Amino acid sequence: MPVFNKSRGYVVKLVILCVFALIVAQLANLQLVNRKYLALAKDNAVFQKVIYPERGIIYDRKGRAVLNNTIMFDLVVTPAEVKHLDTAAFCSLMGIDSAVFRTRIVNAIIKNSRMRPSVFQSLLKPEVQARFEENSWRFPGFALQQRPVRTYPYNVGAHFLGYIGEVDANDMERSGDFYRPGDYMGKNGLEYHYEGVLMGRRGVQYMIKDNKNRLVGHYENGSFDTTAIAGRGLKTSLDVDLQVLAEKLMTNKVGAVVALDPQNGGILAMTSGPVFNPNDLTGAQKNANYAKMALNVRGPLLNRGIKGRYPPGSTFKPLGGLVALSEGVITPASAYPCRGGYYACGRRVGCLESWAGHADNLRLAIAHSCNAFFMNAYRLTVDNPKYGDVKRGYEKWEEYMHRLGLGVRLGVDLPAEDKGKIPTVAVYDEAYNEHWTSCTNLALGMGQDKMLATPLQLANAACIIANRGYYYIPHFVDSIEGETPADAQALHKYRQRQETLTHISAAAYDAIINGMNDVVTQGTAKVAAIPGIDVCAKTGTAENATVLDGKRIELEDNSMFICFAPKDHPRIAIAVVVENAGYGSTWAGPIARILMEQYLLDSLTSKSRADLERISHANLVPWYFDRLQYKTDSVRAEQWTKLTKDSTRLLRFLKHNPHAAAKSPDSARVAIKPVLDPFSRNAGLPGEKHRPVIPEWAVAGFGENRRFFGPVLSGN
Repeated sequence: MPVFNKSRGYVVKLVILCVFALIVAQLANLQLVNRKYLALAKDNAVFQKVIYPERGIIYDRKGRAVLNNTIMFDLVVTPAEVKHLDTAAFCSLMGIDSAVFRTRIVNAIIKNSRMRPSVFQSLLKPEVQARFEENSWRFPGFALQQRPVRTYPYNVGAHFLGYIGEVDANDMERSGDFYRPGDYMGKNGLEYHYEGVLMGRRGVQYMIKDNKNRLVGHYENGSFDTTAIAGRGLKTSLDVDLQVLAEKLMTNKVGAVVALDPQNGGILAMTSGPVFNPNDLTGAQKNANYAKMALNVRGPLLNRGIKGRYPPGSTFKPLGGLVALSEGVITPASAYPCRGGYYACGRRVGCLESWAGHADNLRLAIAHSCNAFFMNAYRLTVDNPKYGDVKRGYEKWEEYMHRLGLGVRLGVDLPAEDKGKIPTVAVYDEAYNEHWTSCTNLALGMGQDKMLATPLQLANAACIIANRGYYYIPHFVDSIEGETPADAQALHKYRQRQETLTHISAAAYDAIINGMNDVVTQGTAKVAAIPGIDVCAKTGTAENATVLDGKRIELEDNSMFICFAPKDHPRIAIAVVVENAGYGSTWAGPIARILMEQYLLDSLTSKSRADLERISHANLVPWYFDRLQYKTDSVRAEQWTKLTKDSTRLLRFLKHNPHAAAKSPDSARVAIKPVLDPFSRNAGLPGEKHRPVIPEWAVAGFGENRRFFGPVLSGN
């Protein structure tokens, strides 16, 4: 063979060897280094199935589950795998149109990319789930995802148990991307506050798909799977029987009930009216139900137990007496010569009693709810010469209010607790150009003027009196399943006694407590009497007025009531507020008595059974809400028309007589209260401030409280 041919043979062999080496190198790269194509292959053949853990269960004091779990299914989509889809058939099966389909696909891509699964439709109805399972092979890229959802066996506790919902971008950012699209988290109530305990830990299963998009088994026999870990349970102080009864009593009413155990601060029941079934905020209809409630001006989503702000009225008088006793400006034997009113500030402020001797001592003054006695006690406190001037004296009085849990957040284990309002010196300086005296805010002595308190604060105040000067921070959760040192540290503040006015003498407390017992035995709270049990109570009212359609209208008083029982070794303390329902003894008093009987006796007397039937069927929702709803809906319809150029919603208001809804029966009770702004994305959400919306027609001509309090400010 010629030398030339030999050289050419070597070259050919060398080229072949190089090509072979390149092929081997590329194969090694694909198999050992570059995982891109492996990932693509796995994406086509392997489905990453997220296993959501069951959330922790919440139990009442007797170990009964008041919140549990059930299984529903989400429909998830991986946009990159949606190929050759019969869109018309899919939309028909799901009950949506093609525009909705496109919008959801685009949103899935934006939120979570084409390659990762996103929730296309959450919490399918059982019939839709069944139809999809039968036809899943026709719709590549779509799959069912198990989802544990909440269920409420007793249908109560919506306002404090809270609800869960899918995380949004803000939730994911705040969590440091711990949450992913499709995850659920607590959005309110205990679900939100104890999210870290209840949530558990998600797991993942890698499933093999066949050529018809069906899951046929575990990838690599499940060696890459991770197990979901269930959340831990919460043991609460709640008495579910008491809660059921409280919600029944508050049906068709606006207000709140809070019941506490004075011995440990545990919340036995908390009800906010209007009440609603917590199951309405779970399952396939939860979004529609939430939207309906968010647009309701009655504010059913608002927990008035911790967010309602009310002038405490005469329920404050025992606390005012305690402060005056602590300051030494009165004694249990102190008297005031009341003859039907207080005149010392140059004007008459009326009192319900005018007979001589009804305020001859502190006990009598409480029993007969003497306005003059407690206004005088307030003035003696803030005008105490040892403070030099009224402003320093007032600051000392304000400090007492905070020690009594008023004007501050108590620290309950719920989000968005309101602190009520105790006005500061600066508030009065601004309102009166720095020229004011104890006569200016005289009504503070009987729980009015600019003072506002929540029902939780009032119940806690009753505990302070019942315990003779101390309380425990109100809370729901007593213990956590598998409690860790970190859990114990978080719960420590609820297990620690808060000393506030324990230095006051036993004789002074005897005067306060015996006076509250006299209110029940011979005063305005006889309706709260329970045979064989010494009940201590105080009723309260506050006059109200508002402007409706340009007219000033006198409103019925809020029905206020605080109590505790038994007098010695108390086991329950209650605050009841029924908005615009009249005197405290009319509705709030019987409600409190029924709850005390149920808790202390585990049964109801024949009188209470009759009252239960009467009260639970009474509709005390003020008629003005219908008018307010009409006006609010018409504004929304106008805004909708401006945004969409669609006037169909507005037409029904243009055709309707705008004043027809303003008519009311002669006996109607009216009140204008702040309501949730339905246009705010934060309406009803945890940890966010609810923005009160009060129409201009409802507040024209009124001060910062949007209320008018007449000269006779406090009732019984």
